[in-house]
Formats: sequence, structure tokens, C-alpha cells
Amino acid sequence: MTTTASTAPARTSAPVRQNKKKTPVSRYFTHVFLAVIAFVWAFPVLWAVVNAFRDYQYTSVNGYVSWGGFTLKNFTDAWEQANFSQHFINSVIITVPAVILTLFLASGVAFVISRFSWRFNIVMLGLFTAANLLPQQSLLIPLYRMAIAVPLPEWMSDSELLYDSYWMLILVNVAFQTGFCAFVLSNYMKTLPRELYEAAMVDGASIWRQYWQLTLPLCRPPLAALATLEVTWIYNEFFWATVLMRTGDKFPVTSALNALKGQFFTDLNLLAAGSIIVAIPTLVIFFALQKQFVAGLTLGANKG
Repeated sequence: MTTTASTAPARTSAPVRQNKKKTPVSRYFTHVFLAVIAFVWAFPVLWAVVNAFRDYQYTSVNGYVSWGGFTLKNFTDAWEQANFSQHFINSVIITVPAVILTLFLASGVAFVISRFSWRFNIVMLGLFTAANLLPQQSLLIPLYRMAIAVPLPEWMSDSELLYDSYWMLILVNVAFQTGFCAFVLSNYMKTLPRELYEAAMVDGASIWRQYWQLTLPLCRPPLAALATLEVTWIYNEFFWATVLMRTGDKFPVTSALNALKGQFFTDLNLLAAGSIIVAIPTLVIFFALQKQFVAGLTLGANKG
């Protein structure tokens, strides 16, 4: 008995078509919408940068919708007329102590609220956060009256008052910023394992040691993120310095921009150059601490 093996003809496999997912139309509209919003947000900044490098005489003849007349003279004139060298020092005198004091007080409040359980925790946190919910302008008259009524020694203020002194601006910024920082830090400190504190108590660590040597080192990322924000906010603060100071040489650098404005005429190109000079330190600080800032903001995002 013989068997014949029949070979089936090889079948040619048809090319497999990969179904590409079509991008929904709504995504294109989203991209267009975001691009338009980004352009609208960035246009005033780009416009100020371009005109800061242009001569006013050229723009007054050819208009701002033109190209040409570029110069660096606006920056040198703005630096000299506004005396930025002195006002930058004033901003450092105000910003550095205010940021350090704000973070120190906020971390202490957050430690008490997150570490100890008592009935007034939420009320205490609400009181500190209320300063961020209240419009600052509504406290203008009470704070002004307090500033002109509180005396200071001559070595602390040449006006011998809280008014027209660096101390007033430091205290105002600390009062308005402590609540926000305490809210952020308390939420982070609540995520720290309680076993760490139990082990520290077994080792005989006091409350101050638990705060200073245990909690603060673990809070470096949120503290770095808050420090970046606070430096930017306090450095850029304009309102309170204008209201609570009268001596021009004491003004921070943002309020010194008023020196570039005339009573009947304002060189907008010169003012744009001054604004760019004022903004440079905050940009440097942000890019220098960008890694810590992003790490502080995204901390705990992957926790379930």
C-alpha cells in the first residue's frame, strides 16, 4: 500500500493592514486653543522685550508697529535714573528675612497641626489661611494707622516709627504669606510615617528635636518649592511699599519703577527696559531652583 503525500500549495499571505487610530478632531481644536492662549499670554512680554531694545525717538516717528531703531541705551538710562543698585539692596533686605521668617513660622504651625491631634487643629489652620482669603487692600487703613502709631528705636528706624521702615514691609509680607505656606506644609507633614516619631520618642528626642532634626530635613522639597514661590511673590510686591513708605531711597526695586514715569510724559521703552531689569533676578532664581521646585510640587503625586 503506497501513500502519496500531497503538498498543499503555499498560500500567499495578504499584507496585514494596521488600523491607525485617527486623531479626534477635538484634539486639534485643543491644540489650537492652547496655542492661542499661550500666544495671548506671551505677547505682552515679548512686546515689552522688543520695545525695550528700541529707541523712543524711532518709535515715536515710525510707530510701535515697525522694525528698527534698536539700542541698548534704554537699559543704562533706566539703571541710572531709577538707581537700581540701591533699590536691589533694599529688595534683598526685605525679601530674605521675610522668606526665612515665613518658612520658619509656617513650618512650626504645620508641625503642631500635623503632629498633634486636638480639637482646634482645623480652626487654627483656618485662622492662618484666612489671610490669603481676605483682600489685602481691605486692611490698608488699619495697617497704615498701626504703622504710624507704633514707635521704634532710632537704631531700628530713622523715622522712629514702624511706618517708613523695612520692618513694616517684612511683617506685612510674613503675615500674608504664612497661612499659605502652613497649609502646604501641614498637608505634606501629615504624609510622614508616625513610626518615625514613635521611634524618636523611644530614643528620648524632645519635641524641638523632632521638629528641627527629623521633620525639617524630610521637608526639604516642599520648603524649596515654597522658597521659590515666596521669593518671587515678596520680591515682586509693589502695593505695600508704595503705601507704607515715604522715603524714595528705601523703596524696593519694583516700586522704584515709579521713578521712570514722568508727570506729563512716560517713555514706555525706558519703562519696559526697567521692567526687564527688575524681572531678571526672579528668572535666575526660578531656573536655578527649577529642579527643587518641580520636585516639591509633584511630591506625593504617585502615592495612592
